Amino acid sequence: MKKSSLLKKLILDKEILVMPGAHDALSAKIIEQVGFKAVTLGGYAASAASLAMPDVSLLTLTENVNIARNIVQAVDLPVFVDGDTGHGNVTNVQRTVRVFENAGVAGLFIEDQVYPKRCGHMEGKQIIPTMEMVAKIKAAVDTRVDQDLVIMARTDAIATDGLDEAIDRGNRYAEAGADLIFVEAPTSREEMLRINREIKAPTKAIQIEGGKTPLLTVKELEELGFNVVVYPNVTVYATVWALKGLWEGLKKNGSTKHWLDKMIPFDEFNTLIGLEKVRKLESLYYKDFFASLQK
Repeated sequence: MKKSSLLKKLILDKEILVMPGAHDALSAKIIEQVGFKAVTLGGYAASAASLAMPDVSLLTLTENVNIARNIVQAVDLPVFVDGDTGHGNVTNVQRTVRVFENAGVAGLFIEDQVYPKRCGHMEGKQIIPTMEMVAKIKAAVDTRVDQDLVIMARTDAIATDGLDEAIDRGNRYAEAGADLIFVEAPTSREEMLRINREIKAPTKAIQIEGGKTPLLTVKELEELGFNVVVYPNVTVYATVWALKGLWEGLKKNGSTKHWLDKMIPFDEFNTLIGLEKVRKLESLYYKDFFASLQK
């Protein structure tokens, strides 16, 4: 089954789809090893890990696609990515879809913020007119070669115009062809329940530690009606915490021994990143060469 078809199936399954966020190929590999069914790459995490900068449209399309391509090549899971605003108007949206699809992703989303956008849980957001976003969605849907490539539409209208406007936009975006709808930053269970009762399409929830949306269990989110939940930022938060403790300890103690119980061992790490597979491949292709040296 194509990864895009698998992602679409997982979204439509009765059980909620949990998509942890990766910021690079290695973090995606760990998500796969733990046993999750899909992985997502968000702009916040990618910008933080690649640029050490906030999610305010500083990461370019090309940079984002390169990260996504590395993740796609590292795992066998469907990869769902952040297309930001589509990086411009409808023609930019078309290029965004083309390059991400060529990179092998299973799905992506486009949002209705004014460019330059910002993280959905930051203040000061602005949104484009509804029909301009509808045009972008139609352009995205028309551009995909694989009809199972998942196109999600995100609206940030709660912050600017309230929940009623966000729900109306969600339905309009679904009518325009979006496969999945994401209403960003609801602030209560009641708002989350209304989103799922009133939007006539599959929906996605987001869980950002310290963000505006309540942190609920996967089961609670499923009971509220969400089809998908993503955890896009926790990987970079955990990585920063770990590295800060590691380097502070080295500076203080002159050794990394204090962190040994928090590290994966050398041999286990080499197994994780596939060293044995590489060595077997080398042996396969070099066997005739090695044999010639024995003569």
